[in-house]
Amino acid sequence: TSSAEVKENRNIGNLEDHPVSSSERARGGTSSSKRKRPLEEGNNGHFCKLQLIWKKVSWSVTPKNALVQLHELKPGLQYKMVSQTGPVHAPVFAVAVEVNGLTFEGTGPTKKKAKMRAAELALKSFVQFPNACQAHFAMGNCINPSTDFTSDQADFPDTLFKEFEPSTHSEDFSVYNPVNNELLSTAYRHGRLLCHTLDLMGHSKQNKHKMASKAESEKNPVVLLNELRSGLRYVCLSETVEKQHIKSFVMAVRVDGRTFEGSGRSKKLAKGQAAQAALQALFNIRLPSHIPSRSKCNHLPQDFADSMYQMVTQKFQELTDNFTSMHARHKTLAGIVMTKGLDIRQAQVIVLSSGTKCINGEYLNDQGLAVNDCHAEIVARRAFLHFLYSQLELHLSKRQEDWERSIFVRLKEGGYRLRENILFHLYVSTSPCGDARLNSPYEITTDLNSSKHIVRKYRGHLRTKIESGEGTIPVRCHNAVQTWDGVLLGEQLITMSCTDKIARWNILGLQGALLSSFIEPTYLHSIIVGSLCHTGHLSRVMSHRIEDIGQLPASYRHNQLLLSGVSHAEARQPGKSPSFSVNWIAGTADLEVINATTGKRNCGSPSRLCKRMFFARWAKLYGKLSTRIPSHGDMPSVYSEAKLVPQTYQSVKQQLFKAFQKAGLGTWVKKPPEQDQFLLTV
Repeated sequence: TSSAEVKENRNIGNLEDHPVSSSERARGGTSSSKRKRPLEEGNNGHFCKLQLIWKKVSWSVTPKNALVQLHELKPGLQYKMVSQTGPVHAPVFAVAVEVNGLTFEGTGPTKKKAKMRAAELALKSFVQFPNACQAHFAMGNCINPSTDFTSDQADFPDTLFKEFEPSTHSEDFSVYNPVNNELLSTAYRHGRLLCHTLDLMGHSKQNKHKMASKAESEKNPVVLLNELRSGLRYVCLSETVEKQHIKSFVMAVRVDGRTFEGSGRSKKLAKGQAAQAALQALFNIRLPSHIPSRSKCNHLPQDFADSMYQMVTQKFQELTDNFTSMHARHKTLAGIVMTKGLDIRQAQVIVLSSGTKCINGEYLNDQGLAVNDCHAEIVARRAFLHFLYSQLELHLSKRQEDWERSIFVRLKEGGYRLRENILFHLYVSTSPCGDARLNSPYEITTDLNSSKHIVRKYRGHLRTKIESGEGTIPVRCHNAVQTWDGVLLGEQLITMSCTDKIARWNILGLQGALLSSFIEPTYLHSIIVGSLCHTGHLSRVMSHRIEDIGQLPASYRHNQLLLSGVSHAEARQPGKSPSFSVNWIAGTADLEVINATTGKRNCGSPSRLCKRMFFARWAKLYGKLSTRIPSHGDMPSVYSEAKLVPQTYQSVKQQLFKAFQKAGLGTWVKKPPEQDQFLLTV
C-alpha cells in the first residue's frame, strides 16, 4: 500500500465521462503531470497574476485525486487495514494512515474508497499545498467567496486559502474562468492572448486585462486547450517505425464530442498537433508557432463546411420533390460545390449523385457503354468531368458572353487552366468506402486496450470493393491486371475503393487522362464528410500515405485537402441500399438514373457519364484544339490510345502506383484492358 498502490489509484481520465479501471492505468503507464502556479506581484502587491503552466503533458491533465496529492506531499505513507464490519454482502472497511504524527481513519464499502477517505481527511490537516487548486479538488471542496477567517471550527476550515484559486463556480473570479472561450478566441484571432489579472484585495470588480507578451502568444497548444477545456485526455493511437528506424506517433484527444488527431516524430509533437487541430476547429485559434505543415491535418472552417452540406442537401431536396420521389432514397449522397475563394455568396452546386454499388462482372462492356462504379463519390466525379467538358465547349464558343462565363482561361503555351480563385469542394454524406471508413468511426473509449481496430495490420492499405455487395477488403497479392475471360467465367470483378481513388485524385487531379490533353490538373480544395468522419485519419489515408512519392512534374502536386465534418449530419437511412444511382449536373434539367448492376439506364441506353460519351466529346474538342496545342498529333481512334496522349499524366500515374507499392500498401488493380480497346464510330 505504498507508492506502487498510489500509482494504481491515479485518475487518468475525465472523472465524470471516462472512468478508467486501475488495471488499465497500470498498463497505460505511470507518467504524471505537474502544475505550477507562480504568483507574480505587481502594483505594490495589489495584483497577483494567476497563470497555469504545464511542465509536462502526459495522458491526462485532470486534477489528481486525494491519494496522489497526499503521496506527493508525503511519499512512502503506509495505509493499514483497521477493521471490516457489516454483513458479507455489504461490508464496511476501515483504513488508517499516519501523517505528521496524527492518525486518520477512513471508512467505505471497499478498501479503495476507505483509503481515499483517509487520504482526504489527512489532506485537510495541511494548511498550505504546493498546488492548492488540485488539492482542494481532490478533497471535494467548492470555493466559497465569503470565507470567515475568524471562525472557531474545531478542525481546519475546508475553505481555508481557497480564495486564491480560480474556479468556474465563483462569480467573483469569472474573469479568469478557463471556459471563457469567446474572450480567448477573440484575442487569438488578433494573434494575441489576453492575460487576466486578479485583484485579491478588491475582488473581481477591480479585475483588469493585460496583453500577453510575445512569448505567451506562442503558448503550447496543449496548454491553451487545457485552459479552455480542462480535464482532457490524450491517447496514443499508433506508433510506427518508418525507414531508417524513425518513429512516428499518432495521438488523439476528444473535445466537445469530437475527436482530433495529430502525428509527429514524438508523442509531444503529435499531441501538440492534435491540440492545435481542436483549437482551430472549435475556437478558430491558430497559434503563430504552430502553422500547419505537410504532416498536419488542415481543417475547413466549420461554418463554411456546414454551408456546403446545406447547399447540397437542399439542391437534392429540390430535385426529388422534397424527397418524395422514389429516387430520393439513398445510402450515400455526394455533391461538388464550386466557389470563388471561400465566398459562400458565390457558391454553386454543380453536380449531385447517389449510389453504393458497382457493376456485376457479367455486364462488363467492351464498347464503353457501361458505368463500372456507381458509388456516389465516383459518380460525382464523372458528373464533374461532364461539367468540365461543357465549360471547355463554352470557352470555344464564338459568342463572347459564352467564353466569358467559362471557368477556363487559355495559356500562352497552349492548353487551358482554371480561372484564379476557382475552388471545388466535395461533400459526401458518409466516409468514403475503404480505409477511411474502416478506421474512422472509432471513439476514444475508456477501454483503450480493447480498441484493437485502431491499430491494425492493414491500416492504410489499398482496398477493393466487393462485387454485388458492400464493404471492402485489402488487395491481395495477385496480378495488377484482371483478365477479361476470367471475369466472364465468374471471377470476381475488382474495383478499387473510393478512399484510394480520392487519394489518386490528390496526385493526378480530377480531370482524368482524356481531359489532361487540354487542361492542367484540377484538384479538390476540400472534402466535407457527413458521418463516420474522422478528419485526422481521412487526411492520413488520402494524403500522407504517399508522402514519399517524390518530385512531380510542373502543374502536378501532392494536393493537401482541407477536411471537415458537419455540425448536424443527416441520419443514415435504414434498410437495404437501393440498386440505382442518380446524377445531376448544373445546366441539365432532371436527374439521370443508372441501374448500378448493369451500369446503364433502366431503358438499356448508355449513361451520359459512360466512357464512349466522353470519348466522343473529347474527339470533337481534339479536332478544334489540335492546332492550338503543339504536342498534339493525329487524333487516335481507339479509346485506350487516346488516354495515352497526355504522356505526363501517364508517367505521374505510374509514379503513384510505385509509391503505393514502395510504402507496402499493395498493388493498384486494373480492369481488363479489353474494355478500353473500342473504336470511336462517327
